Amino acid sequence: MSQAVEPDLSPAVSSVPATPLPRLVTAMLSSNIGALIALLTPLSLLLTLHLTRIAGSEAAAAFGLVTGFGALFALFANPLGGRLSDRTVARFGRRRTWILTGGISGGLVVGTLGFTTEVWQVVVVWCVVQTLFNFQQAATSALLADQVPVHRRGTVSGLVGLAAAVGPLLGLTIVSMIPIPIVQWLVLSVIAIVLAVTAVLILRDPQHTRAGGQKGLGLVELLKSFWLNPVKHPAFGWAWLVRFLITCVYASGTYNAFLLLQRFGVSEAEVGGQVLLLSLISVGLLAVTSVVAGIVSDKVRRQKPFVIAAGVIGAGGLVIMAFAAEIGMIYLATVFIGIGMGLFFSIDSALCVRVLPSSENAGKDFAIINMANTIPQSFVPFIAPFLLAIGSFTALYLVLAVFGIIGALFVLRLPELGREGDPRWAVITRGETSTGI
Repeated sequence: MSQAVEPDLSPAVSSVPATPLPRLVTAMLSSNIGALIALLTPLSLLLTLHLTRIAGSEAAAAFGLVTGFGALFALFANPLGGRLSDRTVARFGRRRTWILTGGISGGLVVGTLGFTTEVWQVVVVWCVVQTLFNFQQAATSALLADQVPVHRRGTVSGLVGLAAAVGPLLGLTIVSMIPIPIVQWLVLSVIAIVLAVTAVLILRDPQHTRAGGQKGLGLVELLKSFWLNPVKHPAFGWAWLVRFLITCVYASGTYNAFLLLQRFGVSEAEVGGQVLLLSLISVGLLAVTSVVAGIVSDKVRRQKPFVIAAGVIGAGGLVIMAFAAEIGMIYLATVFIGIGMGLFFSIDSALCVRVLPSSENAGKDFAIINMANTIPQSFVPFIAPFLLAIGSFTALYLVLAVFGIIGALFVLRLPELGREGDPRWAVITRGETSTGI
């Protein structure tokens, strides 16, 4: 029988001490920033410019094709990587093994994007890049459940959430100083590899010992990596929906370059600087908001108000973006979105860890939660051409704003900290292994 209690997600590890918290946070930041520099810098700018050179007027459609297929591969790679890291018994550590493997191989592959000359080539290489870095991110995310005490997860979640903004900001800053496109891609490659190696050197990752009676990874077990029954685990299901819907709000940022190029006539030579400035505004606000909100959340023992505010404020920014008639309004919208992102990233990971059903499968379960981050990368580009066709950028941003409001409402179904087990809210299941069915 499942019990509605706050889970203690202590993994089955050896007696080797876990990583001291400052070192753990540093390692998680290093790994996440490296992966996100390699993933989000192309999504924010480099893929747009590269595809414009390759496909010309068809660049927007090509961008949707590339990012859609890439996100589809990431969708499967993240939970698969999480399940594999859960079951890895290498002496090097179950998380370190995949952080290093994903970071080095992903870094090598992303560097080849600058040499592609056809859209189909970009699609293939980008799918491989997404797969490898999602293996790295799945292992990194699981560290929050593995080694961070419950009472510190809000703070750590806020700090690690900075990686989502610091990554593309650093990437954009660096590539904006490099005039040669191929060199831009190669620099991303080096950064991703160096930061992955740095993370594993800092991190302590005790060898995992397989639980008695635990079966090996057969085909059925691998298929279970992609599903966890939301009826059997209701709080997990609601948390997944909240993350998916609010992440759709922030996935709109991948269209900033196209908005500037097409609505405001910004030249290709100037668009990189404009995107970088928007990112600076967003990251500055995100940095302050996420750290402060994470600390405040741990102090007041509340999570839901921050997530609700994130959805509403982010949606407000998109409404401003939808009707912006001058670039100044885009900057105002970015202020709203940056604050909303900070609130969301400061709390969301800590909230999601709280609803994981199993400690033994924390990597796999958290990777399924991470699918709610990945699917919007495919879903938004999938619906964007239709919305752009019927109502231009106005329709696109308004629909995504509605998603943000719905996500803010759905978080009301989750119990607040300290109120787990109250029948008025969705049950946090615990006391059974999350088999995926």
